[in-house]
Amino acid sequence: MSTGDGTEELLRRLGPQVLGALVRRHRDFTSAEDATQEALLAAATQWPRDGRPQNPFAWLTQVATRRLVDEVRRDDARRRREDLVAAPSGDEAPAPGGQDDTLLLMELCCPSSLSPASAIPLALRAVGGLSTREIAAAFLVPEATMAQRISRAKARIRADGLAAQDVLDDPHQPERVASVSHVLYLLFNEGYATSTGGDLTRTDLSGEAIRLTRAVRAERPDDPEVAGLLALMLLTDAWRPARTGPDGELVPLADQDRTRWDQALITEGLALVTEALGRGSMGPYQVQAAIAGLHGQAGRAEDTDWSQILVLYGLLERMTANPMVTLNRAVAAAMVEGPDAGLDLLDGLDQRLGDHARLHAVRAHLLERAGHPEAAIVEFRAAAARTANQREQQFLTLQAARLARQTPS
Repeated sequence: MSTGDGTEELLRRLGPQVLGALVRRHRDFTSAEDATQEALLAAATQWPRDGRPQNPFAWLTQVATRRLVDEVRRDDARRRREDLVAAPSGDEAPAPGGQDDTLLLMELCCPSSLSPASAIPLALRAVGGLSTREIAAAFLVPEATMAQRISRAKARIRADGLAAQDVLDDPHQPERVASVSHVLYLLFNEGYATSTGGDLTRTDLSGEAIRLTRAVRAERPDDPEVAGLLALMLLTDAWRPARTGPDGELVPLADQDRTRWDQALITEGLALVTEALGRGSMGPYQVQAAIAGLHGQAGRAEDTDWSQILVLYGLLERMTANPMVTLNRAVAAAMVEGPDAGLDLLDGLDQRLGDHARLHAVRAHLLERAGHPEAAIVEFRAAAARTANQREQQFLTLQAARLARQTPS
């Protein structure tokens, strides 16, 4: 739904809040999600034509509640809940700036009965509004597989009768906090480096991820991994002003004008990660934040402490066994030990990552540095063909063209 008047962004922001409010009041996640989607569609159609209501949140909540009542009335098997849904609750829909149930909604999507592989995608769709394709890309699985996973998660929540009260009674289960943190991490990543479309970033997603992580941090001020996650987001978001050129083109980290970095975010992020690491219990978010901090402290690309970054990626790889971490470690190894060392680490990685655009892009970069331009051209073109982000595709295509011009035929 694209309206061109700011409605789309407003609906994306209000959607999770409306869904959270309905779940809190009516205790039915699946039906509330369906009703919220119908209300959002109605708003996208009616507001550009009739004008935006004075209180968009209340409008959406009222329309979604009506849809919910209609659904209950149509379903004889759930008629016993009609009075609960239709009866006045005594509390009107809160105005913007009031109760924000987004965190409640995230926690509801992450019950202990669901594995993280099922809970996290469900929360990404409900809270972040990410498409199944975007979520599948984050998990490195086919879109059809992810669609089935989300459907099964919704069915499990419905079958178990999980409700908002379950979360309110015990909001800080360790497993749930870990899943919520992972949701926020992936939500930020999709906002910072959008997987599809014509824009390099989606500040609505990255900004919302930071806002919600600050809320989690306020609830859990002594959790070093939550502090590490917030530090990672702030340090990474500090580079955003320099990531694009005048026409929106991608600017690699090494070529960025670092005077454009947000120094206030870097200062806050460094303070957070220093505090977190001082607690003596190091987790993956803290390690990633420490790596981002080393980049943030380098006034010039050539001042980057790649040796320390390589050590940290090795530690992170042992913690997570994540193939994307291995890919990043290969880059760090190339910076410290030379491109051949990085290329060696890429051997066999396609068996874990699949035919991934980023793997081709890193291999292309290292092949160019190793003095193999023809092979690098092939890899740059392969990377461009496999990314769904138009800005990344443009950058990779231009790199292949640059090398082709420089390489004798």
